[in-house]
Amino acid sequence: MANARAWPFDDDDRPSGSVRPLSQADLQAILAHLNSDDPDALLAGTSADRPVVAVRVRASVGQPGGSAQATWRRARAAEWAAWTRTLPWRMAATLGIGAGGGVLGSLLAPRLGLAAAGLAASTAGWALRFRPSRDACAWRQGAAGERRTARLLDHLERHGWAILHDLAVPSSRANLDHLVIGPGGVFVIDSKQYSGRLQLDSSGRLWHGRYPLAPTLRAVEFEADRAAQVLADPQVVVPIVAVHGAEIPWGKVVTDGVPVVAARRLPSLLRDLPPVLGPERVTDLADQARIRFHAAA
Repeated sequence: MANARAWPFDDDDRPSGSVRPLSQADLQAILAHLNSDDPDALLAGTSADRPVVAVRVRASVGQPGGSAQATWRRARAAEWAAWTRTLPWRMAATLGIGAGGGVLGSLLAPRLGLAAAGLAASTAGWALRFRPSRDACAWRQGAAGERRTARLLDHLERHGWAILHDLAVPSSRANLDHLVIGPGGVFVIDSKQYSGRLQLDSSGRLWHGRYPLAPTLRAVEFEADRAAQVLADPQVVVPIVAVHGAEIPWGKVVTDGVPVVAARRLPSLLRDLPPVLGPERVTDLADQARIRFHAAA
């Protein structure tokens, strides 16, 4: 992640509240807060001593889940085209199985031949129908998860946060699901749609079934670092993984320096962070993001 650099404070007489960089100490406090149920402990650990006036900021760039949905449609179209090329043999197989079923039914009872043929053909047709692959469906599920996260984050706008979705990082293959800028800092949020339960092993590594989440955590950390470089701002960008569906140990956990939280808890966690950016700074960063990023889809 990018290192924080100092910038001048706002004049004390200005009504926008305190504006200061998110230091490494503040970052540690944020991570501690995300792993704690006591927001007062976080406020005590930072130097933010007065509230920031909330100003509603509109900063929409992309559509939530837009690029994932587009990838799903492309993958489904490619698989449909491949499936239609096999349609002749599928039809032949269906008719052949139906005929075989009819013959077998006739041997058992003359009146069963037609019914057996229809049943066998229907069963074969159902088994040979078009079905998108699991990889293609994962993109559709991912897009749905991003839209759900976006609906949760929308409520932060009235508290002075700017929310941008589905951003392509210039000169990179990185894609930001959500870039969130507000009084509590700047965050890159990666939405994940899982089922079941996430598990922590004895070494502190997080797993989803047989699959470690370490690659996901490294990816979102890389995206946050790239976002900080694009913004070219003396600001730490904090990565967060927001999980839909699966249970998370204690509802939130920090592993490998990346908070992993239940998506439903995300708005309150961000809203309760101590103010480190004033309204003018939030607006300025949102304007920079609108100019320097573009929609991924």
